[in-house]
Amino acid sequence: VVKLVESGGGLVQAGGSLKLSCTIAGLTFDEYTAAWFRQGPGKEREAVSTISWSAVFTEYSDSVKGRFTVSRDNAKNILYLQMDSLRPEDTAMYYCAAALTNRERISVKEALGIMTNYGFWGQGTQVTVSS
Repeated sequence: VVKLVESGGGLVQAGGSLKLSCTIAGLTFDEYTAAWFRQGPGKEREAVSTISWSAVFTEYSDSVKGRFTVSRDNAKNILYLQMDSLRPEDTAMYYCAAALTNRERISVKEALGIMTNYGFWGQGTQVTVSS
């Protein structure tokens, strides 16, 4: 059984930092490409970052580039999202997802379609940034 569990969300002031974790069970590290998504109130779900199984390839949406850093610990099968310089507009439910794909690298632009059709998802963790 594949299971993804996010943690690390919370309430933080603008300018602060949070580090999200996503523990993945049921997949081995070199099987999957992973991504982080978010969905703010009244907004569509959007991809914020992708990472290849080797962690060599990472990509970020324009809205988080330079502020967020994605990483993974393949020994522990954990995905991370370090979020710095947080803004009120970063307030959202954050989700991790992983897909079994023969493509090591997927772009932020195509991530939602791939993960929706082929991915496994976590239940989400809430991030709230106060001004």
